[in-house]
Amino acid sequence: MFTGFTDATVDFMWGIRFNNERTWFEAHKDLYLTQFYQPMRELGEEMYDFIREKRPDYGLISKVTRIYRDARRLHGRGPYKESLWFSVEQPSEQWTAHPTFWFELSPDYWACGMGYYMPKPVTMAKLRARIDRDPKTMETLTRRLNGQQELTLETEDYKRPRAAAPSPLLEPWYKMKSFSILHQDKLTEELFSREIVDHLKRDFAFLLPYYDYFITLDGDPDPREP
Repeated sequence: MFTGFTDATVDFMWGIRFNNERTWFEAHKDLYLTQFYQPMRELGEEMYDFIREKRPDYGLISKVTRIYRDARRLHGRGPYKESLWFSVEQPSEQWTAHPTFWFELSPDYWACGMGYYMPKPVTMAKLRARIDRDPKTMETLTRRLNGQQELTLETEDYKRPRAAAPSPLLEPWYKMKSFSILHQDKLTEELFSREIVDHLKRDFAFLLPYYDYFITLDGDPDPREP
C-alpha cells in the first residue's frame, strides 16, 4: 500500500538532476528503488485498481516508466530521467494510439491527467469527424471541463486548423494534434501521505467520461477514406 513519498524521494530527484551520470546513480540505486520507484509503483497499482473497478471491461494495464533514457535519443542529456511516472492504459503495440491516465513526479512539480501523447493523425481526424456528427456530446463535456478549475486542457496545436468547428466552444478540439486534460502543482504536502491517493481518485473519476469518449475512437470509420 502506498504511504507517501519522502524527503529522500525529493533528494534523489534533485541529486539525479545535478549528477546525471552512471557513477552517481549506481551509488544511489538503492535509494532510487526504495524511495522513488517502489512508492511510484504502489501508487500506480492503487490507481489501476481504482480505475479498473470502475471500468472492468477495458482490459487496462499499469506501467511505471523506466528511469533510463533511450541511449539513441540522449541529445546531449544524461542517461537518466529526473522524473518518474506511471500510466494506466489499454495495452497496445503503439502506446501512443490510445488515451492514457498518468501521474508524474519531478524535482519541482507533480502532475496528473489523461490524454494522448503523439496520437496518430487519423485519430484526431476521427475525433473531428465524430464531433461533426454529434457536436452536442462534446459540447457537454467541454462545458463540464470549463466549469471547474482543478483540471485544464493543454494542447499541441496545428499551425492551421484542419477543419471549421461547429461552434466557438469546440474550436480548440479542431486545432489540436495532441492534448492532455491535466492538473499540475508544486510539491505539495499531500505527496508525503495518502492524501495524494484521494486527490488522484477525484481527478481520475472526473476524467473517466472523457476517457470513455476517446477510447472508442479507434472503432470509428476513417474519415479520409471515400
